[in-house]
Amino acid sequence: MNEVTRSTAFWRSFPIFEGFNKETIADIATIANYRKWKAGTVLFQRGDEGTYLIVVISGRIKISLLTPQGKELTLRHLEAGSIFGELAILDGQPRSADATAMIAAEGYVISKRDFLDVLTRNAQSYQSIIHYLCTKLRETTEQLETIALYDLDSRVARFFLAMLRNIHGNELPESANLQLALSQTDIASIVGASRPKINRSILTLEDAGAIRRTADGIIFCHTGRLLSVAEPEDE
Repeated sequence: MNEVTRSTAFWRSFPIFEGFNKETIADIATIANYRKWKAGTVLFQRGDEGTYLIVVISGRIKISLLTPQGKELTLRHLEAGSIFGELAILDGQPRSADATAMIAAEGYVISKRDFLDVLTRNAQSYQSIIHYLCTKLRETTEQLETIALYDLDSRVARFFLAMLRNIHGNELPESANLQLALSQTDIASIVGASRPKINRSILTLEDAGAIRRTADGIIFCHTGRLLSVAEPEDE
């Protein structure tokens, strides 16, 4: 593990470790094991025992569910700075979804036994874990609200805003560039729609001046106009 990955700033860039003190961060760095995964690798499946969590430092991981009829529901895509697999460690229940590397990925694996041992020896870290879990619950509630209560154009606008917040935090700039590694099919599975409908919504956002796509794959986002579409006023 090199000096960058041992730094306190590196580990605190992952939300679950954000409130840990330096001593606990040092313990985390000691128990983390570097791994690489090829595209298409299944990291775990729904129902597996949760024996480790993963922090992502590059690549893209898909978290999804597969119905008995063979239909897949994508819950989210995780990129650098994300963590997953932690819930099964904390509650002792089986994995609740599948995790698959969509492209070549790198990260650190932390075993359940080692992680819980660190928490036991650094009891103040539990408050940080509680804060992290509450934030995750709020994000899930917002995702469900988006799918259930908003029309497709609003859902797609909220998707772009969520991507921007992953980069800039809650204080969004007036305008920003976004480079997505996701296809329209990927976006469709996230917001609960078909790819043709996503294409039409993206065209609608372009007509409204909320986004502009460039030839090199960059998406220029106008934050104010995206917010207007994401939160339409009642007529």
